[in-house]
Amino acid sequence: MSKLFDLTGKTAVAIGGNSVLGSSIAHGLAEHGAKVAIVGRNMEKAEEVVKAIVDNGGVAKAFQANVSERESLLQVATDIEAWSGGWDILLNAPGKNSSTPFLELEMDEYDDIMDVNLKGIIQACQIFAQKNIEQQRSGSIINISSVSSTTPLSRVFTYSVSKAALNSATQYLAKEFALHNIRVNALIPGFFPAEQNRKILNPDRIESIMKHTPMQRFGTPEELQGAAIWLASEQASSFVTGALIRVDGGFGSMTI
Repeated sequence: MSKLFDLTGKTAVAIGGNSVLGSSIAHGLAEHGAKVAIVGRNMEKAEEVVKAIVDNGGVAKAFQANVSERESLLQVATDIEAWSGGWDILLNAPGKNSSTPFLELEMDEYDDIMDVNLKGIIQACQIFAQKNIEQQRSGSIINISSVSSTTPLSRVFTYSVSKAALNSATQYLAKEFALHNIRVNALIPGFFPAEQNRKILNPDRIESIMKHTPMQRFGTPEELQGAAIWLASEQASSFVTGALIRVDGGFGSMTI
């Protein structure tokens, strides 16, 4: 079983790897043998994640990039290729949110969120997949979606729209890349308190979330690691692509 989930010799690129969920998954990948490129807009935070991974015996390096800017992604893809020769696992975990009511939403804010949550991930998939196709190298792309992608949540209109579109893109790209041996899947986390959603988690909202979560609790970032490691492993999930995997404490199974 240990060989089934062994990522030794693999390179993982964690875009948004300096976020709460992204960094936890990056730690999990490193603990299973992958060397990890932590890609973030904030270099200081990326370096902190790298230090924690290295202190734990892993191999990692920080890279700076803005996912909404194509040239920035092209440069970081080139830099990672120079560092490690290429990639085997691409984790797309950037995220931006806002609680602005729909009728007050300005298009600048809408564009900003969509640029990070959707456009940035699509660009990353395009740029990194192209490199592997040219090298005839297989890969596993793991996109981080959200429960709001299948059941739109109040107060997060643009976020819900971006994640619903990401689910569709994930399944489209699974078909597009299948013959190139690049698998594309998405994780659908439930409620994991993080920087981007703490501001909307008031007592009333928490009570509502718990009523719709059969396990009656929030998730912890470490609880995403198992599903991500499974999807990252060529052996363990070799026939899995286009899947939307829920890790939500049962939230998606509730109707009323």
